[in-house]
Amino acid sequence: MLDYTNGHIKSRIYTVSELTFKIKDILEESFPIVWINGEISNFTLPASGHYYFNLKDDKSRISSVMFKGQNRKLTFIPENGMKVTCLGRISVYEPRGSYQLIIEHLEPKGIGSLQIAFEQLKTKLASEGLFDNQYKKTIPYIPNKISLITSPTGAVVHDIINIITRRYPNVHIQIIPVSVQGPGSVNDIVSALELINTRNDSEVIIIARGGGSFEDLSPFNSEKVARAVFSSKIPVISSVGHETDYTISDFVADLRAPTPSAAAELVLPVKDDLKIQCSSTLIYINSLFDNYLEKQRIYLKDLSSKLIDPKKKIDGFRLKLDDLTSRLEMLFFNIIKQKKENLLWRTDRLYSNNTLKTVNKNREKINNATDKLVGIIKHNILNKHSIIRELTGKLFALSPTGILERGYSITRTVPDYKVVKDPESVDINNKLEVLVAKGKILCRVEGKNKNGKKNI
Repeated sequence: MLDYTNGHIKSRIYTVSELTFKIKDILEESFPIVWINGEISNFTLPASGHYYFNLKDDKSRISSVMFKGQNRKLTFIPENGMKVTCLGRISVYEPRGSYQLIIEHLEPKGIGSLQIAFEQLKTKLASEGLFDNQYKKTIPYIPNKISLITSPTGAVVHDIINIITRRYPNVHIQIIPVSVQGPGSVNDIVSALELINTRNDSEVIIIARGGGSFEDLSPFNSEKVARAVFSSKIPVISSVGHETDYTISDFVADLRAPTPSAAAELVLPVKDDLKIQCSSTLIYINSLFDNYLEKQRIYLKDLSSKLIDPKKKIDGFRLKLDDLTSRLEMLFFNIIKQKKENLLWRTDRLYSNNTLKTVNKNREKINNATDKLVGIIKHNILNKHSIIRELTGKLFALSPTGILERGYSITRTVPDYKVVKDPESVDINNKLEVLVAKGKILCRVEGKNKNGKKNI
């Protein structure tokens, strides 16, 4: 602002706060609401829950924020590099003097937010393993009870019931009515799955709805429904939309049917076909059994033709037994004859020798040998006694006791009893023990002498 004073132009001087507030006022009045296209960069999500990022193009960038209250309405999470269209207002952050875009609405450019959310959730659940085949449960071949989760008013429920009843009459079908689109549909589907698992009396669950737009199928692309399907202990068949429609629940389910009608055909076989198959199988088994019996009859007849008349076989064994008996008797007779002859020969030998004479002669030899042996033993004992006396005398002469008898003594220290050989090994006043031939003498060292030196 210019001010004329005494013909001079005077410029107004602003404070920093005043100038910042002035700029803030101008910007916010000039851009109360604005649509803007750009690419997201430097996206951050702090603990506050607000989204902070930059919007940029090839020449410029602008700081942006989307507060927690607004971003709760998004069905996807923004990512770096994502091209978006935003609705917001310009604001100036006065403490830093910087302007930023406060975003009220955000949507992907060129692709819907629901599709972005679908791809993000699909990637997330796949990384957690919810789509892995190892977790897929086997669908029972003929379930006794089927639980159907669908809208009670649509054509889907009637189509499924008609197809199942036509294919396999009298099967137990339990209808769990839910809302399959719009607010509350996600919680309805999750509650239905939990109810069926709590009852635990069904063998398979079918989740079904007819075709619709991507937005109409959104309940089946929700994370809550996906995790409820994965957590189900009862096998789940997902049949949502048309054949070309794929939902998150299709990937998580144990079996995906392209249409609700196809699910009705997959869940049960045709009962009449099973009857025909059973009849054919029964005929085939009977035929196999008849063929087996015929083969066994032929085999038995062949064996019978090869068998010998039992009477002839017995007669042959009887003749063989008689022959063996005769040979055995002859063998025993020969053995007894040989033993008898051997006994007679030994008896003659025994009587031909006078046993008493032989015994007396051997007794005399034994007595002579005994006297001779006793004399030799006495002579050896006397020689050994003489040698022992001679060695004992020598040993006594060399033993410590013998030395002590000749007037020598042995001196030992007290209390460790070591033999004293050198005066230096004891000290004055040490106690000593002197061993003599007839006892011990306890004494104390009064002095020492070695090589003419005293008290060394």
